[in-house]
Parts: sequence; C-alpha cells; structure tokens
Amino acid sequence: MSVASGVDEVTDADFAAEVIGSELPVLVEFTADWCGPCRQMAPVLKDLAVSEGDRLKVVQVDVDRNPATALAHGVLSAPTLVVYRAGEPVKSMVGARSKRRLLEELTDVL
Repeated sequence: MSVASGVDEVTDADFAAEVIGSELPVLVEFTADWCGPCRQMAPVLKDLAVSEGDRLKVVQVDVDRNPATALAHGVLSAPTLVVYRAGEPVKSMVGARSKRRLLEELTDVL
C-alpha cells in the first residue's frame, strides 16, 4: 500500500492478478514520485477508493519501479489513468483532474 495516498500499489509482479483478474472494474493510476500532478491526484484517488469502493477498485503503478507494466500498457506520461473492466482497458485519461470531473468521466464505465 502506498503510504502517500492510501491507495494500493500494484507492481509488475502482481499487476495481472490485481488488475486483469479483478472482479470489479479497476482504475489504475500510472504515477511517479517526481510527478507533481500525480501528487495532486492522491487525495482524489483516496476519496474515490472510499466512496466508490463497492463498485471500483483503485490502484497505483509507479512507472519508475514497474517499467515493464508501464511499457506494456503504452503509458507515455504521468499521471495516466486507465480503467480496466474484465481484464481489458476500456478508458484512458491523461493528467490530473478533480474528483467531480473524474466521476463524470467514469460514469460510462462503471
């Protein structure tokens, strides 16, 4: 678990089990310690994990510590947010956003 945000951190080793194999849709934030907008997203994602936890799993992948996963999923910038449903990416968003805006953007995939 990432101490900074309270959102579970997923690694190259457990990405398939935690994200691809999840029963719930999963919002993955591809993040990095040096990324300012990623730090802005931390409280938004924590709130989202609490308020939507019954219908959405929220996790982070640090692109510096887990380059294979970032490369395999075509992540070119941080933060990149990708929603996976039934093991497939169904929505991708780049950049920080407010919780309200993020929820609006997620309505069609939840």
